[in-house]
Amino acid sequence: MTALTKPARPEQEDVRLRPVPWRRMAWVTWRQHRAALAGVAAFLGAWAVYLWLAGLQMHHAYAAATTCRPASSIACGEIIAEFNVTYGDPALTAAVLLQTAPALIGAFAGAPVLARELETGTFRFAWTLGFGRWRWTLAKLVPLAIMLAAGAGALSVLFSWYYRPFFADGNQTPFTPELFDLRGVAFAAWTLAAFAIGALAGLLIRRVVPAIAATLAAYTGLALAAGLYLRQHYAAPLLTSKPNVPGSAWIMSQWWTKGGTFAFAGRPPEGLLEQLCPNPPLGPGGKPSHVTLAHCLAQHGYAQWTSYQPVSRFWPFQWIEGGWLLALSVLLIAATIWLVRRRAA
Repeated sequence: MTALTKPARPEQEDVRLRPVPWRRMAWVTWRQHRAALAGVAAFLGAWAVYLWLAGLQMHHAYAAATTCRPASSIACGEIIAEFNVTYGDPALTAAVLLQTAPALIGAFAGAPVLARELETGTFRFAWTLGFGRWRWTLAKLVPLAIMLAAGAGALSVLFSWYYRPFFADGNQTPFTPELFDLRGVAFAAWTLAAFAIGALAGLLIRRVVPAIAATLAAYTGLALAAGLYLRQHYAAPLLTSKPNVPGSAWIMSQWWTKGGTFAFAGRPPEGLLEQLCPNPPLGPGGKPSHVTLAHCLAQHGYAQWTSYQPVSRFWPFQWIEGGWLLALSVLLIAATIWLVRRRAA
């Protein structure tokens, strides 16, 4: 080593070779993605304001409706019916629209995280810094994932409060597909999974717009698979022949037997009802109730069987779904980091 190449002070070489601290990379991540985080905050904040204002109005209306006495009177029944008509459809519409939030967050906040760097070529500069490519990827994905999941979790708490009046009478099941993954831990878990899908799609496709489209498609497929096929198998359903199944239960299937053999599934045929139960007592809506028809058919040897999930399994189902979504998210992020390490600059 000559005098021209030898450092004047040896400790300067040690400082130069020391890895960049994590806090500096956290600052870089914030600087690079603060616009996306601000957009997500504005999006979730707008939803929070709507749910809060609409929820206050709905809760006041429900409190006024439930204070009507006597509760069994026709006038009180009309007030409850008017409440359901006035607030039921807007609440369900809000739930359906909110279902798209995790997909949009994953597509527009997750997919560009790596895709933009790869598409513009700035990753070549970032990977030559002293931080290292895998630490660079980890420092980008993990803080963003935690912040997005925390924001989604806070919004899900507000949505649960907003929708509470419809669960108060016990006739609304929390397992409804439009509601289940918006409450508890599921909403945050789905948001985290959407972000992880977007990050991996951005790395594999390396272009922002196609990665956004791929994220939306992959998330939609996963959500449909979970709602239509996976969720109902989290626990074996209960089986009962009692006609008065709680309204909050998730009905999986119903069928009728006679003499121990299968007779028919679903609602009894109209011809059979006209033959065996021509004049059943009418219920509150001017039509025979389900329990009334079940009692009538039971007198003729028919028994109705119901396979259902009780409402007491709501939180176990939430933790099961949140658990496998968390595991999937960790696996996707780990796969993304592994692919970044193997990718040639």
